[in-house]
Amino acid sequence: MAELKLVASNKRARHDYFIDEVFEAGIVLTGTEVKSLRQGRASLIDGYVSVDKGEAWLEGVHIPEYTEGTWTNHTPRRKRKLLLHGEELDRLAEGTREKGHTVVPLRLYFVKGRAKVEIGIARGKKLYDKRATLREQQDNREAQSAMSLRKGR
Repeated sequence: MAELKLVASNKRARHDYFIDEVFEAGIVLTGTEVKSLRQGRASLIDGYVSVDKGEAWLEGVHIPEYTEGTWTNHTPRRKRKLLLHGEELDRLAEGTREKGHTVVPLRLYFVKGRAKVEIGIARGKKLYDKRATLREQQDNREAQSAMSLRKGR
């Protein structure tokens, strides 16, 4: 398997949404955006994907300006085109038509020198779902710590 160099991940998305389906997409970037990403600087927190006229666009993702860039620098929160197969675009468009569904970026990384973004069709969680998830994680942590203490004896 190819080596994956993680640039940014959106932990908030997995907390706020149920992820139904996941896709990997390429991103159309300018030179200074790539250099900024290679420095490990990006934020996916407010990001989302929109499908418009048969094309997918990544919006709201913050890639800060490259520090050594000049007048050729990019705008930090510009729309970026995503590269997907036709059937994947159709599934994304179909997924966003359903009520309560959206497409969010989950991770931004490099594979074989190419920038990729992992996006997912997401369904919003209610407050009680978020509490149940947190409770389940807490229970798992307690069980793991109890088992490790038991093994230590």
